Amino acid sequence: MNLPATGRRVLISGASRGLGRAVAQAFAENGDRVAVHYGSREEEARATFDSLEGDGHVLVGGDLSDPAGAADVAGRAADGLGGIDVLVNNAAVNLPHPLADTSYEDWAGLWQRHVSVNLLATANLSHLAARRMIDQGSGGRIVNIGSRGAFRGEPDHPAYGATKAAVHALGQSLAVSLAPYKIAVASVAPGFFETERVAHRLSGAEGAAIRAQSPFGRAGTAQEIAAAVLWLASPVAEWASGSVLDLNGASHLRT
Repeated sequence: MNLPATGRRVLISGASRGLGRAVAQAFAENGDRVAVHYGSREEEARATFDSLEGDGHVLVGGDLSDPAGAADVAGRAADGLGGIDVLVNNAAVNLPHPLADTSYEDWAGLWQRHVSVNLLATANLSHLAARRMIDQGSGGRIVNIGSRGAFRGEPDHPAYGATKAAVHALGQSLAVSLAPYKIAVASVAPGFFETERVAHRLSGAEGAAIRAQSPFGRAGTAQEIAAAVLWLASPVAEWASGSVLDLNGASHLRT
């Protein structure tokens, strides 16, 4: 296999905090070089960048919801790293919009926002990165961050659940089309996991209910998700291409 196990050039979208930060740190600890992308949280992205082991990492800001912005991000990441071997599509929005309590104007706007970031940005970055991998001729990996909500439904966040289901389907389509170029594509579908953004939800009755979703009696961690992403991006995970890996502590089982 031409894809190395370390020293790879990795673009991670939405890496300013939370899972994106944990994924960036996991790749850096593995000896890879990372392009840390951020949308608007430059200060937090710099904190992620400063936390990475090794050197040769780059910081790339840009609006992925705009196709030209996505192309600019991919281009600057590739220039800074000297190419792209691994893409992790992590950037996403998840804003509440329960139908009964949301005006039509807000509903339409929020759906557009979710589709633009969660689905179209993922599709566009995948094209931009895969074309570089094909031209490099050494294979590559694309790992998409999906969600348990794609399968069990998200009543207060329907656009999030729908776009994450579409991300899973996109990954499987690309897994078939890119296999001849030795590019493997897979997705992870996390359940609830703790980050600074959702830490407030883990207190009180809501926190107890969230932990009770899993028979392990706890929420997941960003590091557990990041470890799975790192494995799916490895040379030995080629045969996992096309998979959607459930990471939810047995809180939602599907056949």
